[in-house]
Amino acid sequence: MPSQSVQEIVDIVIDFLAEHQGRPSQELYEELAARGQDLPVDSVLVMEILARIEQYFKVRIPADAEAGRSLRSVWAFAETVHDSLQAKEQQQ
Repeated sequence: MPSQSVQEIVDIVIDFLAEHQGRPSQELYEELAARGQDLPVDSVLVMEILARIEQYFKVRIPADAEAGRSLRSVWAFAETVHDSLQAKEQQQ
C-alpha cells in the first residue's frame, strides 16, 4: 500500500485534534491556516496525537530532535510521518 500524501496526513492530524477539542475539523483547519499551521496543543496532547498517529499508520516516529521540532507545526509533523512511512515501505 503506497504512503499517504502529506496533505492526507495533515487532514488526519487535524481530525484527531478537532475530535479531542470537540470542534469541527474545518473550523480547526481554518484556524491553523490563519496561524501559520502551528499546533495549538500542549505537550501532553501532542504525545496523545503522536501515539494515535503511530497506531493509525502502524509506524514508529523516532524520538529525536527533528521529530521534536516537527511537533510545533501540523505540516512539519505530517512531513515527519510521511518520511517515516516511506522509510517503512523501503524496508519491506
